[in-house]
Amino acid sequence: MVTDMFGLPGAVAVVTGAGRGIGAASAIALAEAGADVVISARTEDQLVEVAGRIEALGRKAVVVPADLSDVDAAASLAQTAASQLGRLDVVVNNVGGTLPNTFLTTTPEFLEDAFHFNVTTAHALTKAAVPLMLDGGGGSVINISSVMGRLAGRGFLAYGTAKAALTHYTHLAATDLAPRIRVNAIDVGSVHTSALDVVARDEKIRTSMEQATPLRRLGHPDEVAAAVLYLASRASGYTTGSVLRVDGGIGAPNLDFALPDL
Repeated sequence: MVTDMFGLPGAVAVVTGAGRGIGAASAIALAEAGADVVISARTEDQLVEVAGRIEALGRKAVVVPADLSDVDAAASLAQTAASQLGRLDVVVNNVGGTLPNTFLTTTPEFLEDAFHFNVTTAHALTKAAVPLMLDGGGGSVINISSVMGRLAGRGFLAYGTAKAALTHYTHLAATDLAPRIRVNAIDVGSVHTSALDVVARDEKIRTSMEQATPLRRLGHPDEVAAAVLYLASRASGYTTGSVLRVDGGIGAPNLDFALPDL
């Protein structure tokens, strides 16, 4: 059956930024499909809660509290998967993000930090994971990117540049690692996570964002997690170097920071 292709029985995954939002939803979705999961983020109590949900599904969860801006900490997650769960098949590079900023207040250091947190950390983990994936016959890497990597909006200079780099990294890594390891990305739009909650709680702003989105609503983390599961599983076995858009259909930013002209 085609639906069997979405299963991950006996697989092992690493998910970064897994304490909440898209990362947590993705880790749980992978566990529902049969995978054991290494989950990492800064906040241990959030990870413990997610681990409890994974274990309730009959799967194993390894909790690794860490500051994943540290490339050594990010890379070490691959070996943790191998040593504690026996193998590594799937990596979800979800950790990332950057605060909005004006052009003139975006210092070179701010831009470099954005690139480091969104791209360098993903590379560190992926590079460490590749030999382990090859030992197991292959694997799948999924990078969580953003619509702001392809759209232009004020305030997103550092974030959008970093996510554009992550998207192109996906294309390049997919070419380098084929045919045994697939690398794909998800182009995420406005998903109602805690990161967006501050603005989404303002009814006027939320309504404006929804009206600027063709599907007329914000996304849900589970909708991104479903895309992660597809890209992790045999269902996407003929897909690599691709960017799957889960963005409500937007063609322009739906959040305006109302920054003044220079």
